[in-house]
Amino acid sequence: MKKQIISLSNKPLLIMLWCGISISCFAQTKVASVFNHHMVLQQNTQVAIWGIDKPNTKITVSANWNEKQTTISDKNGHWKLHINTIKAGGPYTLKVSGSSNVTLTDVLLGEVWLCSGQSNMEMPINGFPGQPVIGSNEIILNSDYPQMRLFTVKKNMSNNPLDSCTGIWQPANPETAGNFSAVAYLYGKILQAKLKVPVGIICSSFGGTRVEAWTKKDVLEQINFEYKKNQNPTEKIDKNDPSVLFNAMIHPLVPFTIKGAIWYQGESNISNASQYEERFSAMINSWRKDWQIGDFPFYFTQIAPFEYGNQVNAAYLREAQLKTMQHTANTGMATTSDIGEKNCIHPAQKKQVAERLAYWALSKTYGFKGFLYSGPVYKSITVRGNKVDVEFDHAPNGLTSFGKSLNQFTIAGADQKFHPAKAEIIKGKLTVYSENVSAPVAVRYGWENYTEGTLFNLGGLPASSFRTDNW
Repeated sequence: MKKQIISLSNKPLLIMLWCGISISCFAQTKVASVFNHHMVLQQNTQVAIWGIDKPNTKITVSANWNEKQTTISDKNGHWKLHINTIKAGGPYTLKVSGSSNVTLTDVLLGEVWLCSGQSNMEMPINGFPGQPVIGSNEIILNSDYPQMRLFTVKKNMSNNPLDSCTGIWQPANPETAGNFSAVAYLYGKILQAKLKVPVGIICSSFGGTRVEAWTKKDVLEQINFEYKKNQNPTEKIDKNDPSVLFNAMIHPLVPFTIKGAIWYQGESNISNASQYEERFSAMINSWRKDWQIGDFPFYFTQIAPFEYGNQVNAAYLREAQLKTMQHTANTGMATTSDIGEKNCIHPAQKKQVAERLAYWALSKTYGFKGFLYSGPVYKSITVRGNKVDVEFDHAPNGLTSFGKSLNQFTIAGADQKFHPAKAEIIKGKLTVYSENVSAPVAVRYGWENYTEGTLFNLGGLPASSFRTDNW
């Protein structure tokens, strides 16, 4: 019998044979990176579970709330299935069996929310250097909530969609909460207090980033965005390159079953405010399409007033966000016109932001009644001689300034020249006028980079900056 000899001169063949044997021998069952101990799964629904294994391997996922499902991995080893969840509770154990076993412990069922955006979402309870979160020490001290779980997606960028990200689920406590997003944590805390169920919060945020970086390639192409992908593998990726954050920090989470999402971003897009509504709404709808769980709730924060400088007027970006809420299904906007800081783009009052986002969720998603969830939203005007009466939605009992001066209004006639205006609230009704404009046709409120909001409904929620014209 002749011996078979593989020549060492054929090194590529030898390497390929060895690698093939190695992969075959040591392949094992793995779940996607967002699944690990201490996680929260969405209650009372079907949740997606997925991962990799050897090709054509039977995969069984079983949970000790009496649930079991099976599937077969495809030719590339990928597998995905859905399991039924019951009402909130736990802790439970989830077991995945294939060519090997994976057991995940301390799993809770409850409400899961995705939180994303730029630095105001990223800003931890500990704050940024020299930029505090008001009440941070007390928030951290009282953050021991075993049934609230936090997952931070590590910052990353990619020109191509990734299947995994870096992060772990952690129970909320003073050792973990301080470095977690302040808005996301406080939002989750409010939900848990009202719903009395476990809450899982996934935060995927990256400071100084534009909406285009969070939007997938084909969506940008559909809205005529000139998509230029970096084709040079040696060239450094920039965090604001189109799609790179979606690819690296959102795609790995799809389709982990969530209840909804909150978002805080927009400051980096003030230079292209005229395009923001289209791009932002396209991003929202594309995320919903990817998750395949319907038009899930998407609540976002309007950027706060800040003195950007004279080259732009951020009021146009705030308007684009307002229009997104008005034109995109199942969205809501938390207004922050009263808590901006002239010289700091990161307002310290994160508790108010979280509360206002939570009002939307508690009312529109969870059905709580009897309170206001939105600030006043401009509706219409009526001209009476040289005076203009302004009507609002979301102000059922009228308006108030809580004693503050209403000096953020301007008014214009047909010449389109705006003049500072006087404003009065009489029995909850707003009237605006100026001695310099005898026949007014348009009113603007807070139409500057930085403005101190003083117009509220009686629930204490501020009005967005607005204009009645489209000049």
